[in-house]
Amino acid sequence: MYSRLMSTQDRLIESTQELLWERGYVGTSPRAIQERAGAGQGSMYHHFAGKPDLAAVALARSAEQLRALAEERLATPGTAYDRIAAYLEREREVLRGCRIGRMAQDPEVVADPRLRAPVEETFSWLRGRIAEVIAEGVAAGDLAPATDPDDTAAAIVAVVQGGYVLARAADDPEPFHQAVRGALALLHTD
Repeated sequence: MYSRLMSTQDRLIESTQELLWERGYVGTSPRAIQERAGAGQGSMYHHFAGKPDLAAVALARSAEQLRALAEERLATPGTAYDRIAAYLEREREVLRGCRIGRMAQDPEVVADPRLRAPVEETFSWLRGRIAEVIAEGVAAGDLAPATDPDDTAAAIVAVVQGGYVLARAADDPEPFHQAVRGALALLHTD
């Protein structure tokens, strides 16, 4: 599954990222991580103090990747509406949900400040970054003057996370796409 050139440490982190996304924290055992990474128990404990340490690193990497994907779309040229649309309409594995959002639903992650931190920081960053784009749009006249950047950014993040939940519940990506279309229709001023 992994390239021989990838270090054992990176294989362990990537395996943990995938397993957390698929199974959540409780469902991700050290044995499953080791098997997926093709690494032995000694290798895992050589690089990490244990499952919580490895999971914290994996969550931080997933958060970093999510922020980079969002920034790539939010920093594109165009109006604020165009940039938000680029973020909302980007290609996603809708039925798998959000790597980070899933962790917010995991009681063990939420209960552990170190594991919860990348989740909380990512959503805080995302709301702030989208609010910046919205504020730019209001100032430029691209969005309605009464649009509150913070409230609207929170709603956009909620649309994405809620859209994942609706799509997974229906086992169909269409509810996600409906939520995105609805959010964009609310932002559109023409």
